[in-house]
Formats: sequence, structure tokens, C-alpha cells
Amino acid sequence: MTVPARLPEALTALRDTVAAAPLGLATPGSEAARRAARGVVEQVDDYLLPRLRDLDAPLLTVVGGSTGAGKSTLVNSLVGATVTTPGVLRPTTRAPVLVCARTDVAAFEGDRVLPGLARVTGGGGGPGTLQLVPRDDVPPGLALLDAPDVDSVVESNRELAAQLLAAADLWVFVTTAARYADAVPWDVLRTAQERGTALAVVLDRVPLGAADEIAPDLAGMLDRAGLAGVRLFVVEERPLVDGFLPEDQVAPLRGWLHALAADQEQRAAVVRQTLTGALASLEDRVAGIAAEVEQQGQAAGALREAAAAAYTAAYEGIDEGVRSGSLLRGEVLARWQEFVGTGEWMRSLQSSIGRLRDRVTAALTGRPSPTDELQGALETSVETLLRAEADRAAERTVTAWRALPGGPPLLSAADEELDRVSPDFPEAAAAQVRDWQGYVLDLVREEGAGKRTRARVLSWGVNGAGAVVMMAVFAQTGGLTGGEVAVAGGTTALGQRVLEAVFGDAAVRSLATRAREDLQARADALLRYEQGRFDALVDVAGPGPDAAAELRAAASALTAARDRA
Repeated sequence: MTVPARLPEALTALRDTVAAAPLGLATPGSEAARRAARGVVEQVDDYLLPRLRDLDAPLLTVVGGSTGAGKSTLVNSLVGATVTTPGVLRPTTRAPVLVCARTDVAAFEGDRVLPGLARVTGGGGGPGTLQLVPRDDVPPGLALLDAPDVDSVVESNRELAAQLLAAADLWVFVTTAARYADAVPWDVLRTAQERGTALAVVLDRVPLGAADEIAPDLAGMLDRAGLAGVRLFVVEERPLVDGFLPEDQVAPLRGWLHALAADQEQRAAVVRQTLTGALASLEDRVAGIAAEVEQQGQAAGALREAAAAAYTAAYEGIDEGVRSGSLLRGEVLARWQEFVGTGEWMRSLQSSIGRLRDRVTAALTGRPSPTDELQGALETSVETLLRAEADRAAERTVTAWRALPGGPPLLSAADEELDRVSPDFPEAAAAQVRDWQGYVLDLVREEGAGKRTRARVLSWGVNGAGAVVMMAVFAQTGGLTGGEVAVAGGTTALGQRVLEAVFGDAAVRSLATRAREDLQARADALLRYEQGRFDALVDVAGPGPDAAAELRAAASALTAARDRA
């Protein structure tokens, strides 16, 4: 088998794309997809790229299987020396042990295979290590690796076992007469079949006289699973000899492995089978990851839509509050009555002296003018409306997210309580309302800049005219009843008629419309900022729009490069 130059390049590109697959949302299939992505990355790093770069490297034979199947004893018996320690306590094998010929040590000392495991020689290794045991009695071209239990009670052992099996040229899978039909061994064997991995099965601890019954049953199960060509070795349950299996029980497997090591063509055939199968399996495996990325995209879209709907409803609530006249209650209504109800306001329109007198009186007494009090009451009322709707939107979004895939973990991971406005919202809202009032006063100044209206505006006062414009924005009176309508509606209509006398009917309508639109724009900006807290969480965890397509494109590019091999 020759390796085209573009195959490692395409494989590396696929590996990097899978490693970056955005699977941050806790959707129903996310954990399985993350495991699948991790498995692809590890197999590319641990096996595919190293093997493509050196097709003639020793045959890495991983001995794996269930808890208590006798893997370590089998490895020791194959070598004829105690190179890995079996035991009765579980889990037994905490760190993998690799046994090879002394002449082959260089092939495993570096990071060519299993680069994530530190190498240890001359003694037992701890977690995260690979113990190398060079031997003179192991034939060149063959390496045996004793792996942790595939069904270990320790999760890290199970994950390492799967990683080591994915890095193997050849699996020697060990099961027992009592457990060969268990679910876990068959999950592993199905994985071997799906990936085209070269495989041998050792049926260990077979009671004397039972081999003729049990072995055919297991062979039939392998045949039905699509593994008809798998070599099956039977080891009867006999007393150990100095800690090793009886020679006649281990000799057939040892002879087969040594023959593979001695025959370069046979060894190359095993490597080619596993390498070709592993490469061919990647497209379907990546397709499954891409499908979950699409599910993540749909989940992210649903989360964004829920937040957008809640804040759009808040915007509409603010718009309704502005248009309905519901703000013209309580303190605002009282201040408005003070502003227009005594007759002083009308008289001040005719005399700048009256305006000056009001200002001097306010300065001497320290009491704010009715205009200032009205603007202050409006400011507070608008701020309250903004805060109430923003709080309601936050609560709606949190409630919706708690029922959506991926939502609860995002809420739990947030740095702040999201069911209420952000801590800086009150200050931001107050600043926006003050800026809006300043904008309205600027509109009045701009409208009163003409020669015909300047004198009238100056006699009335920009603040006074601006206050009436602000009241006109809220004076639809849909939220008022009874006497409130008469007071607020009637006095606002009077103020509007005076404004029309100063500026003209069209100008007054334009002033009120522009003032309302500016307030709505400021409210929208505040709400979108608040919504951004939720969107930012989704942006970090959710996939981009092209993520699934990029995975499929990388897999297709690898398939094209492989087909040219």
C-alpha cells in the first residue's frame, strides 16, 4: 500500500476540524457526539497518522477484554516471563504495558504512537504513562500491549482501553466461557467490525470438556455479527504453571503471532486491513458528529428565538405603555396639574417677567420649578416602565430556557442571575431617559430657531415647551379613566393647542412623533443589550452556521484522497 502525499494532509485537516467541532450545548446526543469526536481525534493521533508515516513499523497488538478475563496472565504466558502484573483486585491494570523486542524499542520510545502517554522503562508506570518492557525473547516486528479492562469500574480506565484498542494494528480480544455473551464484549467487537480492524478472539477459562460446545456457539455469534473470518483461540481452565498458562494452551496463539512477525507480507496485510478499515470508517463517524452539530445549531436557534421573543414582547410592552397614556398617573399627573392647573402657566406665556419671577422664587426658596418637577416625574415613570419590561423579559427568557435543550446548563454556568435585569441596567436606563429629555429640548430649540417662533419660545421657555412635548408623547390616554382623562387629556390638549399656536400644527405632530421614535429607539437599544447577555451564552456554546458543512467537507476530502491511494 502506497500513501499518496495528500492523504496525511487531508487526514490532519479532518482531525483539526473534528477537534474543533462545536458541541458545547447539553443536547440529548451531545455527550455521545463528544465521545465520538474524541475517539476520531485520538485514533488519528495515536494510530492513523503514525502508521501512514511508517508502514513498516512493528505490528502493535493490543490485548484487551473484560474485567478478570486473564489478559495479563495471557501476555505473560505469551512472553514466557512476568512482564505485567495480574491480580485479583479490580481494576488491576492501571497503566498499559507494552512489550517488544529490544531492536524495536526506538519505534515506541518517542511519540510516534500514543503521543499522549509518557514513556516509562525499568519499572511500573502510573496513570498517564506507558510502560515499555524490551525483551530479547520477543521477535522483532511484534509488540504486545496489555490494556486496561474495557468494562472497568474506573471511567478513565475504560476510556484508555478504548483509546488503546483504536491505536492497534491487531486486537487480541480476551473473554471467558462465562462472559462471552455479555453486552460489553460485543459492543467492542461490533466496533472492531465497523472499523474493519484485524481481530483475534481468545476464549479463556473454558471448563474441561466444554470447548466442543462453547467454542462453536461463540463462533456462530461471531459469524452472525459479520466477523466470520476472525481467528478464535480456546484456552482451557487448568492450573497455572509457575504463574503461566500451560504451554499447550498458549502455543497456538503464540505461534500465530510469531508467524505474523516473521512474515513481512502477512504483517503488511494485517496493517493494511486495519488501516484501510479505520480510514473508511471515518466518513460515517464524522457524519454522525456533523448530524449532532446540526442538532446543536437547531437548539441554539431555539434558545436565541426564545430570548428574542421575550425581548420583542418587552419592546412592545414599552411601546404600549408609551402610547396608552398609562404613564400619566400618580406623580406625573400631580406634577402636570401643578404645571398647568393654577393659571400661572398660561399667564407666563404672555410675560417674560412672570417666567423670570418663577425662576427667582425657585432659586430663593430652593424649591424646584413645576417644569423641573414634571420632567423629574416623567423621568422616574419612564425608567420604571423600562425596568419592569426588561425584568419581565429576563424572567420570560429564563423560564423558556429551562424547558429547552441546552438551556439549563447555560443558565447555571452564567456569572450572574439572569432572571432579572443586569446590575448596570438601572443606571443605563436613567442615562437614556435623561438623554431623551435633552433630545426633546434640542428639538424644541431647533423648531424655535425661526424668526417667527423665536420670541414666543423664549417667552414660554424651552423647558416648558419641551415638557408639553414630552406629555404629548404619552397623552393617548388609553390607560386613564374618569377624572384622570379630563385632567390629563384636557390639559394636555390645551398645551398642545398652545404649541400649535407657536409652531404650527404640522410641526407639533412632527415634534411628538420624533420624540416618541427616539424614545422607542433608546428602549430598543437597552433591551437588545439585555438580550445580548443570553445571546452571548449561546454564541460561546453553540455552533456557527457552517460548522456541520465543514465537517462533511473535510470527511469528503479525506475520502477523495483515500480513493486515489
